Amino acid sequence: MGLLTFLSGCAKPPVSQYADASPAFIPEDYFDGPIKAWGLVQDYQGKVTRRFDVEMVGSWDGDVGTLEEEFAYYDGERQKRVWTIRKIADRRYEGSAADISGTATGEVNGNAMRWAYRMDLDVGDSTYRITFDDWMFLMNDGVLINRSYLKKFGVTVAELTLFMQKQD
Repeated sequence: MGLLTFLSGCAKPPVSQYADASPAFIPEDYFDGPIKAWGLVQDYQGKVTRRFDVEMVGSWDGDVGTLEEEFAYYDGERQKRVWTIRKIADRRYEGSAADISGTATGEVNGNAMRWAYRMDLDVGDSTYRITFDDWMFLMNDGVLINRSYLKKFGVTVAELTLFMQKQD
């Protein structure tokens, strides 16, 4: 019983707890047009291991969106990802991208969105399947804060922080 209590204490809160928080986050509105972002990755000890900038452009056709991302890492690496996002029900989304394993799932409520997926990450000469647990919170002035918990076997091995801002 003690272990179950400990583990439940480590669980993330449900997205529904943010139902009354504002401004309201509507992914098809936010991820429409240009967005600029700045991020960093920290290892399990909190050390910053990577920093990067991202240029994004989103567009929607009905309930299907495309989000093009271009990453520029401070070590010189460049990376592109194109998400296809589908609104599948009220407050529920699915997504896919070439480097994502399976289907990403998302739920939005109030100012928050939880987005979960698996990705194969190359680290040196090895590839690791990592589970991403993204939490996005819409702030004022078109700012979106994304906190990602990167997990392997259920253990957080790194954290990613990303600040996004809609552009004119």
